[in-house]
Amino acid sequence: MNGVFQISRRFYLYLPPLLLCHRRRAPKSYDRIKKIAQCETLLFPTDVGQDIKNLAEFRANQRRTEMNLLPFFSTETWALILLLLALLLLYGIWPFGVFKKLGIPGPRPLPFLGTTLEYRKGFLEFDTECFKKYGKIWGIYDGRQPTLAVTDPQIIKSVLVKDCYTTFTNRRRTDLAGVLNNAVSLAEDEQWKRLRTVLSPTFTSGKLKEMFPIMKHYGEALVKNVQKQVKEGSSISVKDIFGSYSMDVVTSTSFGVNIDSMNNPKDPFVREMKKLVKFDFFNPVFILSFAFPFLIPVMAKMNVNVFPSDAVDFFMRSLAKIKQDREKEAHKGRVDFLQLMIESQRSASQGNNEANHSYKALTDTEVLAQAFIFIFAGYEPTSNTLGFLAYELAMHPDVQEKVLQEIDTVLPNKAPLTYEAITKLEYLDMTVNETLRIYPLGGRIERTCKKDVEINGVNIPKGVVVTIPPYVLHRDPEYWPNPDEFRPERFSKENKESIDPYTYLPFGAGPRNCIGMRFALLILKVAIVSLLQHFTFQTCKETQIPIKLSSVGLLTPEKPIILKFVPRTSTEPAKN
Repeated sequence: MNGVFQISRRFYLYLPPLLLCHRRRAPKSYDRIKKIAQCETLLFPTDVGQDIKNLAEFRANQRRTEMNLLPFFSTETWALILLLLALLLLYGIWPFGVFKKLGIPGPRPLPFLGTTLEYRKGFLEFDTECFKKYGKIWGIYDGRQPTLAVTDPQIIKSVLVKDCYTTFTNRRRTDLAGVLNNAVSLAEDEQWKRLRTVLSPTFTSGKLKEMFPIMKHYGEALVKNVQKQVKEGSSISVKDIFGSYSMDVVTSTSFGVNIDSMNNPKDPFVREMKKLVKFDFFNPVFILSFAFPFLIPVMAKMNVNVFPSDAVDFFMRSLAKIKQDREKEAHKGRVDFLQLMIESQRSASQGNNEANHSYKALTDTEVLAQAFIFIFAGYEPTSNTLGFLAYELAMHPDVQEKVLQEIDTVLPNKAPLTYEAITKLEYLDMTVNETLRIYPLGGRIERTCKKDVEINGVNIPKGVVVTIPPYVLHRDPEYWPNPDEFRPERFSKENKESIDPYTYLPFGAGPRNCIGMRFALLILKVAIVSLLQHFTFQTCKETQIPIKLSSVGLLTPEKPIILKFVPRTSTEPAKN
């Protein structure tokens, strides 16, 4: 009882000063608190008085800390700070009313970032979710940039074809691409028209036929490379062999350089190209340019680039040296892209009509930019598509058997591959088209709207970027029944006529479609035919089934595609 009484007594002794120290209007000065503590020390026992004194000291220190955290500014200064914060917030949300005014649905944007954080799940997954939730049209914000996504074929036709020259001429502006802004894929308006005019003859059937021996040579080297690995008895990562093949073909046909990356995987060209294709959408440069576009000119002046500067510098130095050496030599019947561009410069300098030739001639910077973009665009997409094609053939032995029979009929007993033979392989063409339907080369097709326009009842304001997601479009069950099934027969002569051309866009459409489309298809077919003359593709225990796509970058597999290559014992045509 005595202990309980002592505790109770002690509590009542503490109560008055506690109430005093925690009253609504606490003492404002340290001296007043100290005086109170001294008085209470006289009234109460020493230990109690000391406790209260400590409490008073604590409250005084706390008060001083609070005052230090709030610097003393004038009313005008505080008003200015609040005004700046309000303007900054307004800047961060100002564009976000565009689609709401137009009645276009879409995910809710965040200040400054818009819907950019949604890309953490991956471009393809985000686009698919939006399509399922909002339908054929939805609005998103890449930072402060309003972007209208469409999968309506009528709108797509207007954007890519009908209104291309008047309203939707250019792709999204990328001021931080450095010298690559001079490439045909990124150039704008008159420069793009001039580049396209000069480069288009490079991809005619006649020129591709001249380049075919180069492709055939590397197709044969690909077979020898696989044969070595098969003898070792291991399964094969298709990215490694197709990446080497793509690099060798593209560098050789672009500017006549034999990299031989199959046998020299550590070649500087291979090393630097792998740096370039590591696309990271959450690179700080992307985030800053999206959230604060007014910083782009400053970053451009500082030579900030969305691509790794060391890799870009390496390629530009190498290409400049190759071009310089080439100009010193006599023309020896070369048929690569670089030689064709150099000849366009020579014909311009020797021409009589100065105005006409100056319009067509490429500058040195433009020549190097085109050579660079050919490598960049030809390496990664080609090797990825070859991997997806081999995977689908391994997963569908019945389709693979039809392709084999066609190859054996056109090229019996492993007959040498010819350009004419490639053009006769109709079922292979159907198989490649179906692969590109399921795994389209590009993540999105984009065009910037140059003026206010209305298309099919949809108002599109000036400055809005219109984006077309082929991955979503190619899997729309309205246009493609059972879209997840791999069925090459969709592209047979009988069925192909019923396909709306604006629902199948692996290479885009209209005047700004992929200029190297026929070149890319030829590379794909040479590699697959060369391999299928000697092997069949089979899945193995290391094969990821079903295949999953990566959430990083564009269209790439989550894990490397690993297959088993089984040597063929007979390649005679089937007897009816």
